[in-house]
Amino acid sequence: MAERILGKTLATVSLSVALASVTVKSSGCCSIPACRNSFLSCGFHLNSNIMSSSNGAKENSHNKARTSPYPGSKVQRSQVPNEKVGWFVEWQDYNPVEYTAVSVLAGPRWADPQIRNPAGRTGLIGRGLLGRWGPNHAADPIITRWKRDRSGNKITHPVSGKNILQFVAIKRKDCGEWAIPGGMVDPGEKISATLKREFGEEALNSLQKSSAEKRELEEQLHKLFSQEHLVIYKGYVDDPRNTDNAWMETEAVNYHDETGEIMDNLTLEAGDDAGKVKWVDISDQLQLYASHSQFIKLVAEKRDAHWSENSDAECRGL
Repeated sequence: MAERILGKTLATVSLSVALASVTVKSSGCCSIPACRNSFLSCGFHLNSNIMSSSNGAKENSHNKARTSPYPGSKVQRSQVPNEKVGWFVEWQDYNPVEYTAVSVLAGPRWADPQIRNPAGRTGLIGRGLLGRWGPNHAADPIITRWKRDRSGNKITHPVSGKNILQFVAIKRKDCGEWAIPGGMVDPGEKISATLKREFGEEALNSLQKSSAEKRELEEQLHKLFSQEHLVIYKGYVDDPRNTDNAWMETEAVNYHDETGEIMDNLTLEAGDDAGKVKWVDISDQLQLYASHSQFIKLVAEKRDAHWSENSDAECRGL
């Protein structure tokens, strides 16, 4: 029955599941080939984890999309073993639970429900908490700076010898996990606008500012978001909200404040979906929401910053 609901053949899904080539962007739209080449060799691991699901999931991939209970509910997914994740693996007895939140049902019906998750089975059909069938697009701004001492000197890690990078993290109200501030792309909204808007709302509490404060805040945010940046990742995300018919895709972009002067003029204040906000040291000890730890690791690699005390871990893929 479930297989009939999902359709007997794979739907043609146009997804940007491959990692974006890293391009350093500015008002002049310049690019640095050297960055692109080194990033692709690193990014292959993320992409291969996603695509491997077509023939059976690796043990370390497509896990959060199979966790129970489903976020914001007591709904338990049907269990999907690693070897049965891929759609190309025959499983006639597959009987996923159906769930779409009441709040989602109250909204518009967007697309064909027979579309399939490109990473494989999740044990749940329907839309869950996601508004659209198929891909639901988000944007994640990764704001970084170098950790410095009181004299303004960069702090290096005593083991790796590399400079320590920090990023702005929020604690989500819905699940209590630390995460990159970010959110859904509004209909017709450009990704660049979403990145700036979400950071302002969640990390600077812009929604509660006065008109004068908003104007001053916008001035500082323009300085931060108009500078050179790195597109870290673009594509499918292993997210606990994913179902067989609806899933998250994101574009994660790194904006780096090299001197720290821009962020020194901005006071972090949690707002909107964020319960807390703070600067966090980047390392392999981070436990973050969804695939956010993977994105942060890529930033550390691109900035040649500290990630792990284990030199072997620095060389391994995600």
